[in-house]
Amino acid sequence: MPRHAFRWLLATFAAQAIAGVALAAPPQTEPLSFLVAADMREYAGGKYSGPDYFLGAAEAMRATGPAAFLVIPGDLEPPEPVVEVIRTVFGGGFPFYPAVGNHDTDRKEYIAYLRGLNTGGTSLPHVVRKGPPGAVETMYAFEFGDVHVAVINEYYDGASDTGSDGDVGAATYAWLAADLAATAKPYVFVVGHEPAFPLPDMTTGRMRHEKTSLNRHTADRDRFWKLLRDRKVTAYLCGHTHDASAKRIEGVWQLDCGHARGKGDTGAPSTFLRITAGGGECRYEVYRADSDGRNYTVRLAGSLVKE
Repeated sequence: MPRHAFRWLLATFAAQAIAGVALAAPPQTEPLSFLVAADMREYAGGKYSGPDYFLGAAEAMRATGPAAFLVIPGDLEPPEPVVEVIRTVFGGGFPFYPAVGNHDTDRKEYIAYLRGLNTGGTSLPHVVRKGPPGAVETMYAFEFGDVHVAVINEYYDGASDTGSDGDVGAATYAWLAADLAATAKPYVFVVGHEPAFPLPDMTTGRMRHEKTSLNRHTADRDRFWKLLRDRKVTAYLCGHTHDASAKRIEGVWQLDCGHARGKGDTGAPSTFLRITAGGGECRYEVYRADSDGRNYTVRLAGSLVKE
């Protein structure tokens, strides 16, 4: 390259950096792994700050190997201790992405804190689409390598991000449809708090929120699920029930990551997921704790791309 052209290229990059223009990320060359955990709630601080609770789950997640980011499908309530544990275990720069859960809307300070993590809708790393008016900070999409993740707020009613009882209403659907139509990434995940189809725990058979999940609004749920199927979404990631399950339903995978509160809920083992995508394959692993809330091991694994 001629010297004057090289100087022009450097000057262009510098001008873009000064102007705040995001440069394209390098292509993904290795499989990318990320973690999923939810519903830790109050079991992250105070008298529940020890390794028998969310701290132990976070340490177990870190021990499974490198991860690009952590997705939290809701119910951090209260969120501050959860964020403190994540930053302590993974480091202050580790990316994590919360969705709003039903208990995160219980108090104004909880939802305000979650909004503050994504001020202006683009403060979280790698965000490519901010939320609609009324949910600018609490609904967003981000990308890492070949992975696109759309985080929806199921308590958004088109005006307020705390106005719904748990639904994928018209405004949320429209935002998600536009987002999914715009991405060309090979691995696409949608994250929300409530399952579309509540299922029993894979180990204990416990059933929770059987009639108080997205199925309370059946027509909206069915429209949402058809969108995921039509757009060939890799999987829908959720929580809410505290019961872990993995099932392909009408052509779409639903992964409920259960709870990550250690022995804080004895009705089902504490759980987190690790998802690895790349090279035409995408696999999930379900890690569950033993009876004392520690010693997490893989209890279920499978492919998300095979019929």
